[in-house]
Amino acid sequence: MNELRVIVDDFSRALNAVWTLMSEAGVTIGGTRIMIAGVTGLLLIAAAAWWFARWTEYAIRRIAVRRSAGGNEFPVAYTVARLTRYTVWIIALTVGLQSLGLDLSGFALIGGALGVGIGFGLQNVVSNFISGVILLVDRSLKIGDFVELESGVRGQVMEVSLRCTRITTNDLVDILVPNSEFVNGRVTNWTYDEFSRRLRIPFGVAYGSDKALVREAGIAAAAKVPGVIQSDPRRPTEVWLVGFGDSSLNFELLVWLDLERLKRPSATQAKIYWALDDELAARNIEIPFPQRDLHVRSGTLKVDGGPAG
Repeated sequence: MNELRVIVDDFSRALNAVWTLMSEAGVTIGGTRIMIAGVTGLLLIAAAAWWFARWTEYAIRRIAVRRSAGGNEFPVAYTVARLTRYTVWIIALTVGLQSLGLDLSGFALIGGALGVGIGFGLQNVVSNFISGVILLVDRSLKIGDFVELESGVRGQVMEVSLRCTRITTNDLVDILVPNSEFVNGRVTNWTYDEFSRRLRIPFGVAYGSDKALVREAGIAAAAKVPGVIQSDPRRPTEVWLVGFGDSSLNFELLVWLDLERLKRPSATQAKIYWALDDELAARNIEIPFPQRDLHVRSGTLKVDGGPAG
């Protein structure tokens, strides 16, 4: 027992000696004495902040997944989790710098210098960061939304980070889009507030076709395709005559798609065209192709065959 007490006392004295050394040893930078103990404290604070931020974000998202029933709770939880992470890091940075004994008021000069640097080289980086915070706060863009950008990029929002937003296309290609494009450019959000969308399918039939049969064929074709809304009287399937072409009567088949098919409009459009061709053929309705009639006036037609060969 006495031996154990001696070991504990020796260990305690060793720790006190190390702490005294760390508290006294350091370097002087710009008139400020930075101790090894302060640097150690900064590292410990950074490690604790990293762990706490990760744990908090994980806990918030786990709770949201358990409570979510397909609504908007998970996108809100994602926003709260990300903002919590940023807040923890800002607080940790402030406390860590104070543990070094630095006067934070002296960072005003550094901030001015950074402002000049931002103006020359970091403008895009800061713009994307601020745009990312705006996207998280105003909730105009949520995780799971299906969007289309001015550049033609189309896909589902998977993640909003500090610099960019990750979009996954229907071909399972991940595209990293700078956040500023969502704030400064035009964005079409197909699932912002409404979970259905009308799709227009243009087609043409030969002149002389029975228009009632054309409407019947269009409605029957739409009924065959999964994801086309049929039971909502506010969103009926319609067939419109929209014009008279050079060789065809031009129609549009208008259908409403549910959320899942809304994210894959090209595939749904292909299925509707396939079914529409079958329905038109079953009713002997022709799909015309451009034709040209050549009229030759009566008279003498002189043909010069050129010199014999």
